[in-house]
Amino acid sequence: MYIESFKQHFSAIDDHRQSAKVTYPLFDVLFGSLCAVIASSNGWFEIREYILGHHSWFKKQKMFIDGIPADDTIARIVSMIDPDSFNACFLAWMKSVHQLTNGEVIAIDGKTLRGSYNRDDRSSTIHMISAYASANKLVLGQLKAEQKSNEITAIPTLLKMLDLRGALVTIDAMGCQTAIATTIIDKGGDYLLAVKNNQGNLAKAVNKAFSPHRSAGLSDDHVNIEKSHDRIENRTCYVLSSAALDGDFTHWEALKSIVMVESFRAVKGKTASLEYRYYISSKVLSAEQALSATREHWGIESMHWVLDVSMNEDECQIYKNNGAENLAYLRHMSLNMLQKEPTKLSIVGKRKRCLMNPAFLEKVLIAGLCAPTK
Repeated sequence: MYIESFKQHFSAIDDHRQSAKVTYPLFDVLFGSLCAVIASSNGWFEIREYILGHHSWFKKQKMFIDGIPADDTIARIVSMIDPDSFNACFLAWMKSVHQLTNGEVIAIDGKTLRGSYNRDDRSSTIHMISAYASANKLVLGQLKAEQKSNEITAIPTLLKMLDLRGALVTIDAMGCQTAIATTIIDKGGDYLLAVKNNQGNLAKAVNKAFSPHRSAGLSDDHVNIEKSHDRIENRTCYVLSSAALDGDFTHWEALKSIVMVESFRAVKGKTASLEYRYYISSKVLSAEQALSATREHWGIESMHWVLDVSMNEDECQIYKNNGAENLAYLRHMSLNMLQKEPTKLSIVGKRKRCLMNPAFLEKVLIAGLCAPTK
């Protein structure tokens, strides 16, 4: 069942090898690589070792009948896959298994693959832009940007690939651009964009609008308090109509609300801090909704942390051809599947269980490839 589903979504990827010289089918290598990455493999050698260690299971699936390719062969086959084609299949897969709910937060942010630095021609590391459904902890799509500075041009391209109808798209200050706001509205979504000094006049106007609130002290607006043994954090959210802005900001498509989040943080043994963060939105939001959305945005940072700490992404030294980008797609696919499998285990725990037990791997594959998100 899961194999047929994988074929349905990823068989559109072209194999550019000469058919007469093909010993190892592209589907076998791609599916085997996905299974290996789910089960803790972090590079070509480990991928081959996983397939070799579970060769009998793969042969039951009618794969690798003629043997297992060398790790260099796996690297060559996966690295030659066109990333655009791979990404298109990924997007179609996610649309089929994830049902977007009205008002769902989709966070957009970038992450540098630090090990992808090309030591042969000294080209820059790869920077991946991801769209993340915070509530369900799923990567909905991703796109490569050559550098972090290219996020502004890459984000609209990624947004155009996604179904944003009814979603609230959150982006940090780098994405606070009129073209990006317009793209989100054109795709049927709403935006919540962080505002900093890269938008000077807008930042000044938003700051001025909330000046009375900053000086008024405690408020009846939505407050969130978090406590631990040595830390207390208090967040207060204020929302005003965009009509409170002093100036003409009609060039911001469908702008309706401005938001301020006041964050007070006290940690034992350290100086207490008070910070203000500002946002604009095309949606009429309550203070509770706005604070919840700003908190959900940080889910994508948690996802990046999982990729680094639980899946060792930053330590991966693969960089040749399309290898780094395609392995990033495989990691995102793996993370989505592991998140959807309901067993109460950490991502590391699930990966280790998949490594030791093909029956558990099958549960992860079924959850990820076959069962739509409710």
